[in-house]
Amino acid sequence: MLKESGEMKDRIKGGSYMLESKNVNVFYGDKKVLQDVTLQVPENTVTALIGPSGCGKSTYLRLFNRMNDYIENFRKEGDILIDGKDIYRKDAEIEELRKTVGMVFQKPNPFPKSIYENVAYGLRIQGINNKDVLDEAVEKSIKKAALWDEVKDDLKKNALALSGGQQQRLCIARTLAVEPSIILMDEPASALDPISTAKIESLIYELKQNYTIVVVTHNMHQAGRISDKTGFFYLGELVEFGDTKQIFTNPKNKKTENYISGRFG
Repeated sequence: MLKESGEMKDRIKGGSYMLESKNVNVFYGDKKVLQDVTLQVPENTVTALIGPSGCGKSTYLRLFNRMNDYIENFRKEGDILIDGKDIYRKDAEIEELRKTVGMVFQKPNPFPKSIYENVAYGLRIQGINNKDVLDEAVEKSIKKAALWDEVKDDLKKNALALSGGQQQRLCIARTLAVEPSIILMDEPASALDPISTAKIESLIYELKQNYTIVVVTHNMHQAGRISDKTGFFYLGELVEFGDTKQIFTNPKNKKTENYISGRFG
């Protein structure tokens, strides 16, 4: 078995919130892109973030693995917590954080390597080269990503030869291989055909048994199908957050109602 490492892996039990933001403001230079966002995401749930393009959804998502740190003139105010720990504190270990918080991007981005080596990549970076350990982890991760039956006889095949939907599931397998606790997904099915999208949605539903998942999506039908909680962002503000069924059937805010009904956005 692969051994989990780092303080971030010490899970807090007893109904704790897995992800939390408190009064968060984000700036790119002088431009304010998030305004006073306070949100709590319980563990082992799927949370969908919806809203028009440019409303701050992806910026908010990337706060939880510190991907915004790479953007010039990025500045944050407020607190971002995972299991009660401030991930922006001075002594935070970014590498450990990104083992705990996996990321799946909008477009599949497999490496120009074999299927096997794509999944093993993160483990090799950690110094794990034992073949038995790698074999077990690769098989386990590809199975979790619902791809095993399609590729099990051809693991040496170049990952770039897979279909778009298969590539995205491979990228999910690559993320799972390093044993994260949290998976962030930024429009994971927007570039895929309907059949592949359905497979990704089914996979997300299965994965929430063992992971906390936050998904940015423009597809409101998708948000309604896959998520337990939904947050509606508009012009950098979190307008409303609650159970998905309540958000879609009985929103409390008029802006949410207008967006859900297609009056704007």
